[in-house]
Amino acid sequence: MDEETAIINKNNRNEKIRNFFVNNKRSLLSIFLLIIAILIGYFAYAEYRDNQRLKISDQYNSVTTNHSNENKDDTKKLLIDLIYKNDSTYSPLSLYFIIDNKLIVEKSKINIYFDHIIKETSLDKEIRNLVIYKKALYNADSSQENELLDILKPILNSDSVWKSQALYLIAEYFYSKNEKQKSKEFFNQIILLENANQDLKIEAQKRLSRDLSE
Repeated sequence: MDEETAIINKNNRNEKIRNFFVNNKRSLLSIFLLIIAILIGYFAYAEYRDNQRLKISDQYNSVTTNHSNENKDDTKKLLIDLIYKNDSTYSPLSLYFIIDNKLIVEKSKINIYFDHIIKETSLDKEIRNLVIYKKALYNADSSQENELLDILKPILNSDSVWKSQALYLIAEYFYSKNEKQKSKEFFNQIILLENANQDLKIEAQKRLSRDLSE
């Protein structure tokens, strides 16, 4: 009797499953096709993205390799175009090449490109912090105290690996302005920072003992 009941229950379950698939075959087929379409779209987009990155890489390498004093304007235009491609690798590299080779000397324009990369390009957190630090370094000689601190604020308010570099830059900035007490405060922050760059920590200690001891 128990065996017969088990067989009946099994048959009922099988019948219910069969009826479910029969009654919902259109919906199930639609779901299956949708999943296939999503997978095809995903892999197609991934391939497109990889191809675009390869094109950007080739363009950057070609532009920088062929750069000369005779084609400065063309180099500048192509690198600006690459900045606005919002590529996490080659947009920052394009800006650094422009700066290093003095293709644009107006700081206001350079800062526009810095801000675009920082705000519009999808970057790893620490890569973004590095770009912020480089912007501060670029502006340090001409910035007012509040301007420099404002640029570096996202790093200073975090536990970034670039925090010790940011503190060192500010400390040296105040030292160059002969504001020794402020300089001392920032050098001391480097020494107390747990994840500080060890070379910078040593340099900060040297500064404090050699130039800022009372």
